[in-house]
Amino acid sequence: MTTPWHDSEEVKMLKELIAWPEPRGTLSFNSSTSAQNCDYQILNPRAHYSVGETLELLLTARDHHKRPKSYGGDFFRAKLHSPGLKAGVTGSVRDHQNGTYTITFLLLWPGDVEVSIRLIHSSEAVQIMKRLRDTRTDKVYFYGYFQKNGTAERMECNLQILERPVCEYTDPRTGEKWVCIRPKQLPCNTLIYHSAGGYRKVTNKEEDALLAGAVTDQAIPGKIPILLVLPGNSSVYEQRSPLCTPGLPIPDPSGYYYNDVWMSRVCSSKTFPKPSNVSGCLRGKIVHMFGDSTLRQWWEYLLNVIPTLKRIDLHVNYKSGPLLAADLENNFVMHWRAHGNPLRIEKTMVADLHYMANDISAIGGGPDLVIVFTLWAHFTTYPVDWYIQRVQIIRQMVIDLLQRSPQTTIIIKSANTGYKSVYGSDWLSFQLDVILRRMFLGLPVAIVDAWQMTSCHYLPDDIHPGKVIIQNEVDLFLSYICPR
Repeated sequence: MTTPWHDSEEVKMLKELIAWPEPRGTLSFNSSTSAQNCDYQILNPRAHYSVGETLELLLTARDHHKRPKSYGGDFFRAKLHSPGLKAGVTGSVRDHQNGTYTITFLLLWPGDVEVSIRLIHSSEAVQIMKRLRDTRTDKVYFYGYFQKNGTAERMECNLQILERPVCEYTDPRTGEKWVCIRPKQLPCNTLIYHSAGGYRKVTNKEEDALLAGAVTDQAIPGKIPILLVLPGNSSVYEQRSPLCTPGLPIPDPSGYYYNDVWMSRVCSSKTFPKPSNVSGCLRGKIVHMFGDSTLRQWWEYLLNVIPTLKRIDLHVNYKSGPLLAADLENNFVMHWRAHGNPLRIEKTMVADLHYMANDISAIGGGPDLVIVFTLWAHFTTYPVDWYIQRVQIIRQMVIDLLQRSPQTTIIIKSANTGYKSVYGSDWLSFQLDVILRRMFLGLPVAIVDAWQMTSCHYLPDDIHPGKVIIQNEVDLFLSYICPR
């Protein structure tokens, strides 16, 4: 039976949630936002700043002719950091839709702090990405490999193919569709392999200028001196955080780095500095990971950290899985598997690609069972309706699993920063992340906020973050498995 996932009221609400202001007039490079010409200043400056207080800035966006912008929609990221303390926190950006933005930081540690604001994309660049996301579903394409009795044909495949005739593959349980151009000689049931195809050029010269690296992810030159934050009245500020359990509300910011350790504001997260701490936490557990390479980083990190954890080679494509590791000493197993198409990977057997929802529905659950998943990086090129549909199906399977087995631990890894092109950008990822969080709101699942954990670290943005960030993500993940 297919799940009745398409609830248009929810789709409408989610689209309103991610609605984005549009530029006015005709798009031109010179009238687009220039990071070099933007400036910001402290609102209501004070003589002293203390931990627990907020710092507010007003940012004025200007174009390449230094004229103030009259509309919003620029995508900024802001952080407050202390390089010497290896401390950092993200700031929240409020768009007044008139060319000005309020940026708010919570002061969370004492010492010298400095402001860093970056223009990731101008509103004009965002507009191009949004239009191409919604209209050019073919900009990233895939191949299907059909084989039988020595005959082989390679055809283009995708979530949607406009060319006809096609082979349509509908998953019997979830109703998910995958489509390939029909081979000239072979029947549809001879599809054996899947791979990434390539990237189509979908932009013109003017659009390329607005999306170029020279104007993407650029620092706003700030004139604010380094501020000294004094220790606050700690008894007022440091309320005891609850134990890390699924379903807790996520404040903004959700945490901060101090001495390179992520201090969660959601719950009392812990560190697991020794391999024995990690393996002790996972003792007796069965861990299922579903997602993309950003979650496979967790699997690889745990495999590298725990000497008794050994990979069992299942002789499959490593990038699609399934991957399996077992620790016989501590009696736990760890699975990782890609979330199913669309997947930009090298040639892999179609039979090894499962829709995540089907795998979740096949798990009984229980107090020793942990499921962690992520879903975003391979969906950035598609209209959000398709993403919402996929998440609705997964959410239903999660609800069913928690109904039959409420003690199962379910953890979601959010999107992280690192994409910077029309085929995948932080703005596109951010939109999906907002949708995902809203769709799981109110359910007893935990979210590891990789978005903020990658936004305010000193390491440069990377779709596959460095080891210190992965370690902090995994420590937070383990804090939900072993809260005490």
